[in-house]
Amino acid sequence: MTQKDPAYVTEALIAEDIDAYLEKHQHKTMLRFITCGSVDDGKSTLIGRLLYDSKMIFEDQLASLESDSRAHGTQGQNIDFALLVDGLAAEREQGITIDVAYRFFATDKRKFIVADTPGHEQYTRNMVTGASTADLAVILIDARQGVLTQTRRHSYLVNLLGIKNVVLAVNKMDLVGYSAERFYKIVSEYSTFAQKIGMKAFLPIPISGLAGDNIVSRSENTPWYQGPTLLGHLEDAPINMAQMQDSDFRMAVQWVNRPNLDFRGFSGLIGSGSVAPGDAIRVLPSGKTTSVKSIVTYGGTLDRAVAGQSVTLTFADEVDCSRGDVITAADAPCEVADQFEATLVWMGEAEMLPGRPYLLKMGTQTLTATVTEPKYEVNVNTLEHLTSQTLGLNAIGVVNISTDRAVPFEAYATNPDLGGFILIDRMTNATVAAGMVHFALRRSQNIHWQALDIGRAAHAEIKNQKAKVIWFTGLSGSGKSTIANIVEKKLHAMGKHTFLLDGDNVRHGLNRDLGFTDADRVENIRRVGEVAKLMTDAGLIVLTAFISPFRAERLMVREMMAAGEFIEIHVNTPLEVAEARDVKGLYKKARAGNLKNFTGIDSPYEAPEAAEITVNTVELTAEDAAEQIVQVLLST
Repeated sequence: MTQKDPAYVTEALIAEDIDAYLEKHQHKTMLRFITCGSVDDGKSTLIGRLLYDSKMIFEDQLASLESDSRAHGTQGQNIDFALLVDGLAAEREQGITIDVAYRFFATDKRKFIVADTPGHEQYTRNMVTGASTADLAVILIDARQGVLTQTRRHSYLVNLLGIKNVVLAVNKMDLVGYSAERFYKIVSEYSTFAQKIGMKAFLPIPISGLAGDNIVSRSENTPWYQGPTLLGHLEDAPINMAQMQDSDFRMAVQWVNRPNLDFRGFSGLIGSGSVAPGDAIRVLPSGKTTSVKSIVTYGGTLDRAVAGQSVTLTFADEVDCSRGDVITAADAPCEVADQFEATLVWMGEAEMLPGRPYLLKMGTQTLTATVTEPKYEVNVNTLEHLTSQTLGLNAIGVVNISTDRAVPFEAYATNPDLGGFILIDRMTNATVAAGMVHFALRRSQNIHWQALDIGRAAHAEIKNQKAKVIWFTGLSGSGKSTIANIVEKKLHAMGKHTFLLDGDNVRHGLNRDLGFTDADRVENIRRVGEVAKLMTDAGLIVLTAFISPFRAERLMVREMMAAGEFIEIHVNTPLEVAEARDVKGLYKKARAGNLKNFTGIDSPYEAPEAAEITVNTVELTAEDAAEQIVQVLLST
């Protein structure tokens, strides 16, 4: 084919048009938004209509949609636009949205990513996931139903997550005869609730996702409405990233870039503000200062970088900086603290347990955190603050949180990247909560470690021993206390300095205020762990005999100690054997229903998976088990 060949000219022109289109498309801004509201308010239908009217459906997709509409749709022989989004078989069968469905579309002015979030209360956590990255929220209301419980719940969450641009789409106006009176009554009711939750503004639009009224073009059926169409507003709405570029410079370090001995840079996504070579910066939490030497990217060096760009910064001086640190403007650093007040949206099937250690992931940092004090739970219908010591699935509450080290942060309302976090269950790696930091607690700034001249090594050396925690765990009646007592007598006879913390004895004093709920059991072990740690600081060998039913809390105590200083002993006795012994008559009471939350009956026992020592009290006497344990201890 020659350049004079008409086919060549046509292909060249097509290629040139594609290049021009791609170039134009590349520089469009991107708006992320969600649709939310109650069940069957028409969220999926609305998104399907947007995709259809913006010509973002290919011919084969349209043919498939028409076929699926006849097979699974709810509109007879007409197109069911919801099927463009409801991809899960279960959703199509039930006519509802379960998961979060993401869809991309574009117009001549802007690109969009829309998240269709489920309406059922049990899938509130999915809605939070979709909203976490959104610039705008479209809250749908069925014109026939008005403001419902899930409307309030989703509105509360939208406001909580800091989404300032809210559209109130009063849908299915065709089913109420396009009544202006009905529309304004719903807007008035919603406005009253919005004021209560602190939502400063929202844009109400009367629409019909099915009929297309006021979606892309203004509808003749609503001559009384003079505002923008939904798509028109989406094309002009402000984007969060543009606002973040005007804030102080913040960049969380994702990776220390060290390709060779001559280059050391710090890579990450700029969360807010801008930076240029020569700018004075501060590394947190250390507080060390230096200046930016260069800004390196895949495409070369930059004279300036702004929020939303991924870059590598090099420093003018050798300053310690690692993954999880935050680089800020030197004269406008963010705060550093290890205790916060925060709002939690609980997503775990198992309830939140105060005192239990969770993994907290904030930005590029992962650390250990505990909920130290639940303050209250929020009733999203009445906005009443309810006293609660825990949070269940989809509950929203305000709590105090403590982390195992100081962390750079900003209030979520100021900077979601440095104020938003998730909690992860350490045993299952499941995300159990999303959180938003309010502020640091004053005590986190006022309490500091006091340096001591005589340390734990000196305390242990004078006793001629190595400090340890010997942790006995097992069911009630397994023989923990009996064996631990014999072990201590044997160690004492050898001249070892020991102390035995027994479960029953501790509950007479230190933990007399605790019951036997899961939350109280967690706090019981947390306190004992702290006491055991202090005793090892004194150089003692500490023996503990506690059921300690949960692996997470035993792991928490293990991590308080140095490597090799925590010895877990599983007193492995089958439930039927322990119950047959029933020395204290507790199993009998539990079986009769007179003793609630009894381990092994109506509360679980999580046996150790890798205990240092396991003794079987069916095969061994208490004396033989104790002797076996002592021999192992002396050899380590």
